Amino acid sequence: MLPTTELALLRRVATEQVSGRAPSLVAAVIRDGELVWSAARGEVGSAAPDNLTQYRIGSITKSLVAAVVMRLRDEGRLRLGDPIDTHVPGTDFGDVTVAQLLAHTSGLTSESPGAWWERTPGGTWAELNASLGPDEVKHRAGRRFHYSNVGYGVLGELVARLRGTTWLDAVRREILQPLSMSHTTDRPDGRHATGYAVHPFADVVLPEPEHDAGAMAPAGQLWSCVEDLARWTAFVGGDTGEVLHSDTVAEMREAAVIDDSGAWTSGYGLGLQLVHANGKRLAGHTGSMPGFLACTMIDPATRTGAVAFANTTSGVGILSLTNDLIAMADDYEPPLPAEWRPSPIEPALLDLTGLWHWGPSPYHLRVLPNGWLDLNPATGAGRGSRFRPLGEDRWLGLDGYYAGETLTVVRAADGKPHHLDLATFVFTRTPYDPSAPVPGGVDERGWQPSAQAPSEG
Repeated sequence: MLPTTELALLRRVATEQVSGRAPSLVAAVIRDGELVWSAARGEVGSAAPDNLTQYRIGSITKSLVAAVVMRLRDEGRLRLGDPIDTHVPGTDFGDVTVAQLLAHTSGLTSESPGAWWERTPGGTWAELNASLGPDEVKHRAGRRFHYSNVGYGVLGELVARLRGTTWLDAVRREILQPLSMSHTTDRPDGRHATGYAVHPFADVVLPEPEHDAGAMAPAGQLWSCVEDLARWTAFVGGDTGEVLHSDTVAEMREAAVIDDSGAWTSGYGLGLQLVHANGKRLAGHTGSMPGFLACTMIDPATRTGAVAFANTTSGVGILSLTNDLIAMADDYEPPLPAEWRPSPIEPALLDLTGLWHWGPSPYHLRVLPNGWLDLNPATGAGRGSRFRPLGEDRWLGLDGYYAGETLTVVRAADGKPHHLDLATFVFTRTPYDPSAPVPGGVDERGWQPSAQAPSEG
């Protein structure tokens, strides 16, 4: 990046390391799928950390587990609406769904019963399940967002049973290896930071413990580095390779629930945190374990993302730092839009373009690349969506009010488009065309010069 941009980014990182009193802090910016800038402050051992130095990533682990669950869904091995009892029988919460576990709306307790799992070695699935009695269901399933580390312990067991291996082996084989994340491991391997608690009133530190979390490990076990999380950040932004279809990752980024504890600034999708910050809608995840803080976020609209790690239990505003790095990169060096070029389309699609009306409301229909359609109000206010072709004059709504609904082109006897049928809404070339099957019919007298009600005498 430009020297002025790099200096501004470095100053933001340096200021955070000092104000948060972090033994070390490392951060990076990702753009268009590539790591374009990184910097470090403080020391690991006797030298500055680099892009391969491992830190614990905590709950970012959840996003990788969620990606395996979505692969299972795409393969037809499960449905997101399946009760967990379908795949992991024998629990006291068998009616909660896979989607509710992914989005933290299952109502399950936030932490596993017993000693704090983040600082004590974990047990087996059987031991965890035995501890999760009816009292550990804190809310009606689907009622509200309630972050549950336990829920991802359950999802780890789901992955293990459907893959016939451990959750960790499934993540390695299906996510880490295809994305070349070779420095992401379950325990520290090679050069790594030691986790510390920093005394609140003195500049001294206390080492934090590190262990295998057992059945709770899918909630936050993994270690990683800047280079690996840069690849994962690009993945969340849409550079998905062969791991998942980009539509599936976009589905993971959709808000399944919002955090209504205050102003609507954050939400949760299917394994991904969502944040509104600096006028951007970001997706990714934060992570914390004793001695460590981590964050990965990306703006899919600009494809600019950032990652950050610190080896301190608290004190560093890891999310605000990451958000600021993204905003600064885009403010200092705004990404250029892709060049416009003519795009080949089927000539028949041109007959669909132009002005349509839903009742008296005018809409414009445009043809997009690959035969997609864009239907939006001519005035800019109202319902609109993009549509992907399904074949035989049918398109599937992708976003907005009509997401998931089918748009059908109904043709006249001469083969020309006559009207559009969109989830029972009829769009015609002229307002309330009497020759179209307008629901409720069209007054046979047509448009009147007066708004007075017709006489009944």
